[in-house]
Amino acid sequence: MDFVLELVSKYGYPAMFFTLWLGIVGMPIPDEVIVMTGGFVSSLHILHGVPAFILTYLGVVSGLSLGYVLSFRVGAPILDKLAKKKNIGPYLAKSHALIERHGSYALIFSYFLPVVRHVVPYIVGINRMEFWRYALFSYTTGFVWTFAYFITGFYFGKHIETIGAYVYQYGIYTLIGTACIGIFILVRTKRSVSH
Repeated sequence: MDFVLELVSKYGYPAMFFTLWLGIVGMPIPDEVIVMTGGFVSSLHILHGVPAFILTYLGVVSGLSLGYVLSFRVGAPILDKLAKKKNIGPYLAKSHALIERHGSYALIFSYFLPVVRHVVPYIVGINRMEFWRYALFSYTTGFVWTFAYFITGFYFGKHIETIGAYVYQYGIYTLIGTACIGIFILVRTKRSVSH
C-alpha cells in the first residue's frame, strides 16, 4: 500500500489509472488494495473522490479489456504464455471451467476471484465473445466491484492491508471450494450417465 500511496502522492490521478491498467501484466499489488487505496486517498482529500473513482474504474475495465482485445486479435499464444507463468496454470483451468459452466456470467463471478479476473477476459476473447456482450457483463460488474472496494477504502482505509489479505485469502478459498464443487458435480454427472 505504501508504494501505491507514494505513486498517488507523486503522480495523482494518472497513478490510480495506470497501477490498475498495469495489473493485467502482473503488477505485484492486488487490485483490491489499489482500489481501496483510491478510496483512502479520497477520504484524506489527497484526491477528489469522483475523479479518483472514475479513473480507478477506467483503470480496472481498460486493463481487463486489454486482455480481451489482445486475445481476440492474437489468440491462443497469449494463453500459452500465461500458462507457463508461475502458478497461473491452475487459475487458467479454473477459468476455463467457470466459462464452460456459466458462459457470459463467468465474467461476473471472475471479478470476485483473485487472478481469475485477469484470465477470464483472455479466454472469452479467444472464444470470440462479441465485444458488446463482454462490455455489458464486464463493465457493469466492474463498476459494482470498483465501487464496493473504493467505498471500503474510503471508510476503512487504515486497514487496507488487512482487508486486502482477507479478500485474497477468502477469494482463494472460494476458488478452491468452487473447483471442488465443480469436480464433484462433474464426477457425479459422468457416473450417472455411465450407469
